[in-house]
Order: sequence, then structure tokens, then C-alpha cells
Amino acid sequence: MLLPVLLSGLVLGTAAPASAHAVVRATDPADGTVLRTAPRQVTLTFTESVGLLTDSFRVYDPGNHRVRTGPAGHAAGRSDTARVTLPAKLATGTYTVAWRVVSADSHPVSGALTFSVRERTAAPAAPPSEQTENPATTALNSIARYLAYLSLALLLGTAAFVAYCRPPTTAHLRTPALAAAAVLTAATAGLYLLRAPYEEGTSPATALALSSLTRTATTRPGLLLLARLVLLLLAAACAGLLRTRRVRLPRRATLAAAAVLAVALSLTWSASDHASAGIQVPAALVSATLHLLAMAAWLGGLAALLWTLRRSAAPAGLSASVPARFSRLALASVTVLVVTGVYQSWRGLGSWQALTDTTYGRTLLAKLAAVAALLLAAACSRTWTTRLARAAAPVRARVPEPATGPPLPPEPPPAGPAPVTAVHLLRRSVLAEAVAALLVLALTTLLTSTVPGRAATESARPAAAPVVAGIPTASVITIPFDAGAPGGRGRVQITLDPGRVGGTSVQAVVYGPDGGFASVPELRITLTLPAQRLGPLDTRVTDRGGYWAADSFTLPVPGTWTLKATVRVSDVDQVTVSAPVRVTR
Repeated sequence: MLLPVLLSGLVLGTAAPASAHAVVRATDPADGTVLRTAPRQVTLTFTESVGLLTDSFRVYDPGNHRVRTGPAGHAAGRSDTARVTLPAKLATGTYTVAWRVVSADSHPVSGALTFSVRERTAAPAAPPSEQTENPATTALNSIARYLAYLSLALLLGTAAFVAYCRPPTTAHLRTPALAAAAVLTAATAGLYLLRAPYEEGTSPATALALSSLTRTATTRPGLLLLARLVLLLLAAACAGLLRTRRVRLPRRATLAAAAVLAVALSLTWSASDHASAGIQVPAALVSATLHLLAMAAWLGGLAALLWTLRRSAAPAGLSASVPARFSRLALASVTVLVVTGVYQSWRGLGSWQALTDTTYGRTLLAKLAAVAALLLAAACSRTWTTRLARAAAPVRARVPEPATGPPLPPEPPPAGPAPVTAVHLLRRSVLAEAVAALLVLALTTLLTSTVPGRAATESARPAAAPVVAGIPTASVITIPFDAGAPGGRGRVQITLDPGRVGGTSVQAVVYGPDGGFASVPELRITLTLPAQRLGPLDTRVTDRGGYWAADSFTLPVPGTWTLKATVRVSDVDQVTVSAPVRVTR
């Protein structure tokens, strides 16, 4: 009953573009600069290695016509760069570069920048209205990822439950295990088919194109998905062969083969997500794999226990040692999850401030709240498990019989709930655990598609434009903002030309959450010099139809000024963001 609700939430919640790990560290030419001569190429440098698409760059001239460029490539020996060659001659005016690459953790990332040759045009040219993400493709990909996580947890958790908890009969667990294996295979195949449309932001209808399938097979995420399919099909073939010939392997050999398969399957996840990029990659891969295995043993084993309790109407149908063993398995899994989770949180956040200032940090807090609810339900389950074990334990004490006199009255029953009541309460607490576990899995899926706080913080640092020979230096400041309203995220790019004492012009462009140009009802930009208690000075920028500008503004003294931008995105929603800017003589 809960699964359709969660899937509907994923469909509605994934209409916005998915965030990715790779963020732009630097651009050449710098965003918003005026160049004396036309550049021969555009180079982007990212925080991690990126993969290129057939249409990674689209360059538009001042007349909003697409410019013919060379194929996209990497700078020599730099997999963390993306480069495109421009024509030899470019006309005077402002050019727009729209780009799209695939980060090392398998998520596409896109954006845009502008540069001007000799002088700026009246308004920055906007590229044609193109969606950077296809909502249907993004939603289907998110659903397939969630189903893959869920089915992996059920498959590996059921296997761990059978191997460690040793229920009296396992026939009732064969159906959910086979269903989980089938769903995992189908979800993996779906992820492979959707890989090319997901990367390119196209419709799901292009998934079966031969060029898309062959290209996906040459990428690392595609190879990992193929490896996962091969492992699943190989395991199914071996299991079918052994069952047909009625061959029983030794228990140790079976457990060893299952452990190898579980680790190999988990690696196909950790090698394609956040652990495969950033700092301390080897340690992160080990941590992510252990985290996934512990999650599967706990949550999947929980589902197997719930299924077993459902089939046991009375304590006689369920050995008290089964929930007791699972309690120990869950405790060990939680210990591994805490250790690896703390490490992965530190690696992903980078600072305490990112815990509340970034989407990744806020999503992590929501996941921690869900885990806390899961642990509370687990504590209740552990209590009822202990009482059930005590109720099922045989009474070994002998009651002495009197030599003479009337017989002793019968011994009163032990305090506490009856065994049948304990089983019923255990079922309810385990069901509560399962509900919290589904929420934890959904938030985990969301975390894998969200830019880590460390990378988000690095991308938020304003970058100054380089000095161009023969032209006064322009200061370009890019500040992200989030008004907390739907569609209220983006960044504002402010250019002070020249960024030095005296008369200067101010231009500002607002970008929306998809990286394209955005129109806002109001924008106010002020500068303050705290060291000399000067300001705030209002630049009085006005809307010029696509961008905001003030032709004449005076910076009286040099120093490190604080630039504040107040962005109003609706009648009631606005936010003020700030960044330092250095003003020279």
C-alpha cells in the first residue's frame, strides 16, 4: 500500500533537474568578461572528471544564431575539463555558451556562460528555450533507481536473514526473494535503456535507438549496469542449474558464493555514485560498499522477518531464536551504518555550515530523522523479541511437593503479555520499522542525486574575472540564492566594469534553477565598505529587458567592499545574498 504513494511522490518530486556532483571551478574565458580579441576555444574546469556528450556545447552569437564549433574534448591530460574550439573569426558582441556534461558520479550537469568580443551587446543573447531535463525521463530514472535500491535490499537482506537467523522453514521466503531478483533485473535493464536519454535530457522514446545503446556501453555507468545484469543473470543460471539437477553445495561454499555476489553487486552502486569522485576515493568506495551491505542486511532482513511473522499465527510456528538472532544482526548492521555514515557525511559535507545551508545537508538531516524513527521502532521490536524469548523458554525449576497436607496451589503465570500478544505486538513494531525503512530508502535515493555540500560550497565561492590586456579589468561576481519558494533558486551574476575606483557600470543577469536566464520582478544591488563604515551605496540598477544595469555608478575609495543583492522572485518571496568584491585604484 505504501509503495504506490512513494512512487507517486518520486514522480511529482523529480520534475526539477537533478543536481550533480561536478561543479564548474573556472572558465576560460571567464563568465561575463569582455575580450579584446576573439578566443579560439572555450574551456571549463570542473571539481571532478567529467564525461562528454555528442552535443556538450552549444554556442550562440549576438544574433541568437548557433555557431558552428569543433567537437567537444578534454584539455591535454585533464579529464576534469571540457573544451570546444571556436571559429577563427567572431563578430563583435556578446556570445552565449550552453554546456552539458556528465559528472564522475554518473549524473548530468548543465549550465551557461557569456563572454563578449570587444564590446557588450545591448542585452545578453539568450539561447532558444530548451529544457535541460526531460521530466518524464528524469521521473522514470528516479523510479528505476529507487526500485533497484529496494529490490537489492530485499534480495540481499532475505539471503542474510536465512543464512544467519535460520528460520524453521524458508519456503515462504522464496517468493519475495524471486520477486526482488526479478524487479532488480528489470530496474537495471530500465536504467541502462534510460541512460542515454537521461544524460542528454531527451525523451524516453529515444531509449531504444541503436546509437544510444552502443554509446551507453562505452561509458563507465553503462558498463557498471551491464556488469550488474551479468551478475544477476549468472546467479540465476547457476541457481536454476543446481535446482534442476538437485545438487546441494556445502553450506560454507554457498555462503562464500553469496557473499562474493553481494559485494560485487554493491560495488556496481558505489563505483557509480558519489564515492567514485572527490577526496579519498578508495576509502570512500569501501565505506559506501559496507554501508550498502549493512543497509540491505538490516532493512531487507527486516522485511523477511515481517514476512515470517505474518506466517506465524502463534509462538509455536516461530522459533524464539529467530527474532533474537535478527536482533543481533540488526545491531551489528546499525553499528556499521553509523561508522560508515559518519565518514560519508563528513566527506560529503565538508563543514557544519553545509549541514543547513545546502540541499544535501538538509536532505541528510531528513534522513537522520527517519533513521532515528527507525531505531525507535527497532528498540520496541527488541523489547518484544526479548519477552517472546522468555515466554518460549522452558521452565527448568522443580517445585517441591509437600509430604503431608493439602496440595500447593498452582503457580501463577509469569508476568507480562501472553506469547500470542507478544507476537502480535512484535508484528506491529516490525511493520513500523518497515515503513520507516521505505522512507530511509527514498531519502537515500534522493541523496545520491544531490550535489554534496562540499562541492556546493566550493561552487558558491565568487570568482573574479582575469585581467585582459588593453582593457580595464572587470569584476564578475556570481552569487547563488534560494528564496525558499518553488522555482526560487538560482544565481545572480553581477559585473562591475571596470572594478576600480571611479565611474563604473553595473550589469546583472539572473539565472534560474535550470541554468537559463530568469526574469525577476525586482533586483536591488548595494555596496558597503565595513572598514570605513561607508554605505550602503545603492547602484539603482533598472530592468533593461532580460538583464539589469546602471550605466553610471561611482566607487569612491579602494578596499574590500561587501556587495549585497536582494532578489525578489514573487510578490512575497525575496532573499538577500552577499559576497566580497575587491576594488582597486
